[in-house]
Amino acid sequence: MKRGKKYLEAAKSYDRTVQYDPEAAIEIVKENAKAGFDETIEAHIRTGCDSRHADQQIRGAVVLPHGTGKTVRVLVFAKGTKLDEAQEAGADFVGGEELLPRIQNDGWLDFDVVVATPDMMGVVGRLGRVLGPKGLMPNPKAGTVTMDVAKAIADIKAGKIEYRLDKSNIIHVPIGKASFTKEQLNENFQTLMGAVVKARPSAVKGAFLKNITIASTMGPGVKVNPAKFV
Repeated sequence: MKRGKKYLEAAKSYDRTVQYDPEAAIEIVKENAKAGFDETIEAHIRTGCDSRHADQQIRGAVVLPHGTGKTVRVLVFAKGTKLDEAQEAGADFVGGEELLPRIQNDGWLDFDVVVATPDMMGVVGRLGRVLGPKGLMPNPKAGTVTMDVAKAIADIKAGKIEYRLDKSNIIHVPIGKASFTKEQLNENFQTLMGAVVKARPSAVKGAFLKNITIASTMGPGVKVNPAKFV
């Protein structure tokens, strides 16, 4: 892959073989986030899990103390009084079965998170082929299948993010924006890592955290010392 001049200059500004303390890694990433927009800062956590085994899956959610810096659009599937509750709580879109054709046939996906009450999962399940591949299916472990839709919406709007293993056993999660202070990014990162470490499956043998990298949207990755979280 051909890299731009800014990327190559950033890569030369630090030792890419060193595993830094989180605070130092975040400082390096911030200093090198020089794109013409407010870059997202992400953490990439390679685990010792084998996602082919059900007892080594990781999926959960955590509220970042300073949010992600992104405006999150929430779609809620509900009925009855829960529709009103969702609207009052600030959901961007609310509805039921009438939304299926719009999503299935028209390709409408102008939302970032889907919340559903348990009694609507039979309806939402029909969207599995559309929402599943995009990581948008509601899930009890992530707190997005719940009767308490008001709390779910409040948490999401406050900075709740979902973390899960991909097929390479890596967790990719945003921890904020380049415009955040170092302290804000570090607090978000520490909160995320606390949740991930706590979610370690008991079936995992050997090292749980293989390597951790922090990077901005357009910048090179900076390695973080996993030993800090063991």
